[in-house]
Amino acid sequence: MTNKRDYYQTLGVDRKAGAEELKRAYRKLALKWHPDRNKSSEAGERFREINQAYEILSDSEKRAAYDQFGRAAFEPGARPTRQGPYGETYTYRTHRPKQGAEDFEFGGFSDPFSIFEQFFGGSSPFARRETRPTYGITIDLLQALRGTEAEISINGQRKRVRIPAGVEEGARLRVGDADLVVKLRPDERFTRQGGDLYVNLSIPFTKAILGGVLTVPTIQSEIKVKVQPGTQPGTLIRLRGQGAPRISEGGLGDLYVRVQVIIPTKLNKRQKELLETFERESA
Repeated sequence: MTNKRDYYQTLGVDRKAGAEELKRAYRKLALKWHPDRNKSSEAGERFREINQAYEILSDSEKRAAYDQFGRAAFEPGARPTRQGPYGETYTYRTHRPKQGAEDFEFGGFSDPFSIFEQFFGGSSPFARRETRPTYGITIDLLQALRGTEAEISINGQRKRVRIPAGVEEGARLRVGDADLVVKLRPDERFTRQGGDLYVNLSIPFTKAILGGVLTVPTIQSEIKVKVQPGTQPGTLIRLRGQGAPRISEGGLGDLYVRVQVIIPTKLNKRQKELLETFERESA
């Protein structure tokens, strides 16, 4: 019988738990109850329940529905009614019946083993028991960093696949009874080393000398960064928590801005005079 405990209780977290706390709780419990590791009779059911809880609570829309309607929001055909901000009522449907024996087997939820392997970047810490068909998908580096969805053909069927944020080159994602190997296209701005990102930023030599503010691209947007006076070419500026999502460990890596100083190749007479004066006074 399916465990009907509250999903927050299932993961052992407070109802106000943030994304990182949810990841830590899921990682600990999923590793503990994975059937390849835990041979108790209840392991399979506990593992399924843990994955269902994480699938709901890690998704902001599903979590909001669960907080308001509980499990009823995810019953097949459920159409709970809620009150609008001006007193109106409207129906809210979170579950869309799926087709096929494979989807029915998980009661409308995702394959728990697929969730587990996506969480760990496609590399399960346990040995595989069977060989499955393997397919490939190529996405942009930024798509991998932000997370994305893609439609692919598996065993002649079209499937919508969620690519978790932070997935790395060569990651294997389980999709039903097949494996999906992820390949990444290079990005013009970012290079990646594990959870850390690197970006080259060119600045005028005057700003390197005098200091100033730079606009730095990140995964989601742009931020302002102060450059100290006397910054040398090749200097690395570390921006904590602005790197790639770390699927296995949780949290974010760092972003390193590599400063490249632009030396002008053409100077007018006035500019030359000023630099000559600067050179004399610096001697």
